[in-house]
Amino acid sequence: MFPIHSRTIPENESILEPVSPRCEGFYFRGFRWTKTMIHTIKEINERKDILPNITLGYQIFDTCYAVSKSMESTLSFLTGQDEHKPNFRCSSGAPLAGVVGAGASALSVATSRLLGLYYFPQVGYASSCSVLSDKYQFPSYVRVMASDQSQSKAIVLLIQHFGWIWIGAIAADDDYGKYGVKIFKEEIEKVNLCVAFSETIPKIYSKEKMQNAIWAIKNSTATVIVLYSSDIDLSPFLLEIEYHDIRGRTWIASEAWITSSLIAKPEYFPYLGGTIGFAVPRADIQGLKEFLYDIHPNKDPNDNITIEFWQTAFNCTWPNSSVPYNSDHRVNMTGQENQTYFMSDKFCTGEEKLEDLENTYLDVSQLRITNNVKNAVYALAYALDEMSRCEEGRGPYLPGYSCAYLEDFEPWQLMYYMKILKFKTHNNETLQLDENGDISGYYDLLNWQLNDDGKIDFVKFGKFSFSASKFELVVDNASIYWNTETSKLPKSVCTDLCRPGTRKGIRQGEPICCFDCIPCADGHVSRKPGSRECDKCGEDYWSNDDNSDCVLKEVEFLAYNEALGITLVTLSIFSALVVLAVTIVYVVYRKTPLAKANDRELSFLLQLSIIIILLTSLLFIGKPYDWSCKSRQVTLALGFSLCLSCILGKSITLYSSHRASKSKVRFISVWPICQKIIVLVSVLIQTGLCTAYLIIMPPKLYKNMESQTIKIILECNEGSIELLCSVFGFDVFLALLCFLTAFVARKLPDNYNEAKCVTFGMLVFFIVWISFVPAYLSTKGKFKVAVEIFAILASSFGLLGCIFAPKCYIILIRPKRNTDEIVSGKVPTTDGGIQLTSASVSSEMNVTVSTVVLDD
Repeated sequence: MFPIHSRTIPENESILEPVSPRCEGFYFRGFRWTKTMIHTIKEINERKDILPNITLGYQIFDTCYAVSKSMESTLSFLTGQDEHKPNFRCSSGAPLAGVVGAGASALSVATSRLLGLYYFPQVGYASSCSVLSDKYQFPSYVRVMASDQSQSKAIVLLIQHFGWIWIGAIAADDDYGKYGVKIFKEEIEKVNLCVAFSETIPKIYSKEKMQNAIWAIKNSTATVIVLYSSDIDLSPFLLEIEYHDIRGRTWIASEAWITSSLIAKPEYFPYLGGTIGFAVPRADIQGLKEFLYDIHPNKDPNDNITIEFWQTAFNCTWPNSSVPYNSDHRVNMTGQENQTYFMSDKFCTGEEKLEDLENTYLDVSQLRITNNVKNAVYALAYALDEMSRCEEGRGPYLPGYSCAYLEDFEPWQLMYYMKILKFKTHNNETLQLDENGDISGYYDLLNWQLNDDGKIDFVKFGKFSFSASKFELVVDNASIYWNTETSKLPKSVCTDLCRPGTRKGIRQGEPICCFDCIPCADGHVSRKPGSRECDKCGEDYWSNDDNSDCVLKEVEFLAYNEALGITLVTLSIFSALVVLAVTIVYVVYRKTPLAKANDRELSFLLQLSIIIILLTSLLFIGKPYDWSCKSRQVTLALGFSLCLSCILGKSITLYSSHRASKSKVRFISVWPICQKIIVLVSVLIQTGLCTAYLIIMPPKLYKNMESQTIKIILECNEGSIELLCSVFGFDVFLALLCFLTAFVARKLPDNYNEAKCVTFGMLVFFIVWISFVPAYLSTKGKFKVAVEIFAILASSFGLLGCIFAPKCYIILIRPKRNTDEIVSGKVPTTDGGIQLTSASVSSEMNVTVSTVVLDD
């Protein structure tokens, strides 16, 4: 069964009696397949190694590329008569072996359902529809053509290879197109690609369906379109493409039309140029070209097919013939039906030369389906040959391991040999059918290119090999012509690939290939284009400005080399030097009454403690470590403890002097050792508290990532807040004692008012640290440390200024006031602008500090 014609002529609907439809549209390609089968059978009959002494015959039916004609042919074949009555075999003669055909997939599906009822062998040569692999529905169908299952996988792999995402699909409105697109969609969904649209080409012209397909192509952003159709069905659709001037598309062709000369015409190249697709393997058939040329109406005047071929090929009318040609009853694009019969005024002479023709029939450069026809005939011949060689008792049939004989066999008996078929083809390739009646093999990848003669060449640019378990695609990108403005690889996407730093956002109700590009949240990145999710950066990392990569977070701490750090270091060192200068003054003038007043050793200890406090601020600057975190608060606490205990020793002495001045007791002695014991006890208590703090829950380095997301603030985790409060709480307790005792003693005579200076110093101390608390809590990062350092420096300067500045002023500027008489209060001061801040009424006549109290 071959499509010698491409369509049937619609019958008059007023005729009630069913009649066999007539055919039109001579199909040169189908006629070449027919002649190839005749040539192959002739070749087999001449061979002695296959079916010796057996002659194969044939009967040819024209399917007219229509299901109705195919079914009619099948019934005629089964009954042996022109009457199409199933279940009756009216003819006699040689047994029927099998059917080669019926060409297109839709025709094979229809005929195989009927032939399958009889388990009648049918070998397909051009039907690739995947449903034909179902042996439950089509038990007697085998083919020498690969299934569309393999072709669909190949198309998807090719699409992946070129990076296309958004693909259109158009299919003929038959089994071949529908099942082909169905398998294609299933395969493309497996790899997360998308079908932009899916339209059908009607078998019978429908303006609405045609316009739907054209509209989908023109309005879609998909520039790559897969087209499952035969060349015959594609022809009217191609006219629509040309009419609407649709260009700039890349077409992926199925094997049914990729090499069809009916479609591959130079006038269609602006629309279909650069088409890529898969073709069955090409082969050369020895002797076929000569056989095709060996045709003439004079050889058989009753051969209407040959006469029609001649008339169509040479556009002439054969004398004394009523065979029409070039008739066309199809509906055109205007919706009108053409009703024309062409009978040329020119008569054929018989002298016309086939060598002058350029048509599909004589074109043997692309023998692909033609080669399948040859293999299909050989498949039946080899199966018959195997059956003829069966030895009784060793046969495949039970009971008795019997054989079947060529003179009289049932169709199902031949099917046994068809299922186990394996043979070498004429081009030395192995052809073997699997359990589904399919073959393994390969496709050629072809690209449409225009040659120098203005004709279309099918340029091979790759190969797709397939078997039951292996698929391999090989592509030569450099040899492909792309029909685009830039002649570069086309781009086919619904939405451009999201750049790094963004992620795909689903559009509700749309395919996954259509999406919005949503910027990654801060701290999340997408490094690759087209990322579905943004990855969270590690703990020590943060996203860069465009969220395309994680970078190390900026580490913040109060560094020595920054302006604020340099300023604080300078202030700390300068302050320490100032205190050191005061100490030097005290050392130089250590024998003067004012330097000796109120325990000179306590003054030196107090100066030392202030230096310690000032230099402790340096531990707060720079990158913190565990050791620095542990040492700085402890050192500060001990420094303040030493400082405040020294002041407490002094203020208690002043308090005692005040009490003495209010009593009738003339002399009250305060031993210097008592003051030093106060200092020692205070420092020991603070040391114990600090030791417990360091042992139980010590401070440690902490990476603060909560305060600022883009920075790591290196700071000290102070450990146990309760223990830290107890440590500094003790210093607060000492400060309160100092303030209270000094405040009570502030009303000593003017010559003895160091208590006022201590009171003011402690007031400054409290003001600074009370102000420090809200400022400390409201700042973050390095500025938090800077606030604490400012508090340390301010409180230290306050104590230094209030306690020692007046004394240094007297020692250096007013040395005349630095005498035993004035310091001891025996001589009243006459300079009202000078306040003697030593407040000491002691004279170091001996080791004991004696407080002299004047009578009221």
